Amino acid sequence: MALPAVLIGVGAGLAAVVFRWLIHVATWVFSGHEDYSAVVGHPAHPWVPWLGAGFVVLAPAVGGLLYGPLVQRFAPEARGHGVPEVMRAISSNGGRIRGSVAAVKALASAICIGSGGSVGREGPIIQIGSALGSALGQKMRLPGSRLSTLVACGAAGGVSATFNAPLGGIFFSLELLLQDFSPTAFGAVTISSVIAALIGRAAFGDAPFISLPHLGAIRPEDYLLVLLLGVLAGAVGIGFARAIYLVEDACDALWGRTRGPEWARPAVGGLALGLLLLAVPQMYGVGYPVLERSVYGGIALGALLVLLLAKVLATSLTLGIGGSGGVFAPSLFVGAMAGAAFGDVAASVDPSLAGHTALFAVVGMAATFAGSTRAPITGAVMLFELTAAPALLLPLALAVVPATAVSRMLSHGTVYTLKLTRREERSEAAPVTPVQPAERTQPSGV
Repeated sequence: MALPAVLIGVGAGLAAVVFRWLIHVATWVFSGHEDYSAVVGHPAHPWVPWLGAGFVVLAPAVGGLLYGPLVQRFAPEARGHGVPEVMRAISSNGGRIRGSVAAVKALASAICIGSGGSVGREGPIIQIGSALGSALGQKMRLPGSRLSTLVACGAAGGVSATFNAPLGGIFFSLELLLQDFSPTAFGAVTISSVIAALIGRAAFGDAPFISLPHLGAIRPEDYLLVLLLGVLAGAVGIGFARAIYLVEDACDALWGRTRGPEWARPAVGGLALGLLLLAVPQMYGVGYPVLERSVYGGIALGALLVLLLAKVLATSLTLGIGGSGGVFAPSLFVGAMAGAAFGDVAASVDPSLAGHTALFAVVGMAATFAGSTRAPITGAVMLFELTAAPALLLPLALAVVPATAVSRMLSHGTVYTLKLTRREERSEAAPVTPVQPAERTQPSGV
């Protein structure tokens, strides 16, 4: 398995570089800025200045008009946030994923994010890397268990190269996808993740993905607040997951009444997303600049709560209208806002906590992710790598425990498994129509 793991690591690393470049180009084309969420005020697109700030209403609709038919025609499984499709391929399809998914997912997600879709790039790169791993494994005619391991190798490589987080990529694949920590799986996934990380660092540099201000000393009594934040952020995480599917159900119901073609849904729904972006432009795209501002304590308490709610709605709406993108980055955004708001409230009670905004924001990210996915190891390790702050390792490890426990108490599923459960329930509820002898069943393309 070593040689295939190396090849997949190279492929996933290069795919991550290309994918980030596609997002960069799409963002410039649709917004005229490198990252519209980072701009001050609400500037117009330099190519169409006569539209003023109103161009953001049209950008998601135009993007949807491009990626909607692309996904519908060539790879319907590229719709959504990607990870549930990979989990389903491993658990129910022997690790088999069509090779065309990688190209379609890359283009569709880049257009979706670049045109204002408030989603992340981890879901797409996981699905892209997994599709590459599956394609190589199928070429080698590997059995299901080995093929699934190569799928996990591709996912790990994609996460590793995109976020400069090789350990995060390893644990994401082992804890969430394979649920297997055997030596064979660990070795193959580690090789792929490390190779991809080297390629990612050559392309993007070796700096931490999220920069932090100077962290003050963490006192023993601060760990009580970390535990409390873990409980609250865990509830926020599972609430975020629930909101995604509530909005999806609402979009399904509304679109069902129109009886419009599925490929047009992202374009029509994009107008609603555009109106939200007009009101809160910080929701445009992934939103990492806004997240970093919250870590530095540069956002007032009221604004933090508005941004938290707006991100939940924007991400849910992007996915509900048929957009393509991940939920990892949005969960970090939501967690950062929740954690920074918690820190502001704590500092109002105890002024000595005024310099701890970064601590609570990062802990909020890890705990919200753990609450939405129930992957505590991945949450703690990933945020440790993204920030490269050794002092945060213990608070992160502590916070994800109550976050996961609260998530289990409040919900039977996670942001990833709920999609699979809902799909199975709908399949079981759908009436079975017998096929007449004269009819020919057309391939679904899935």
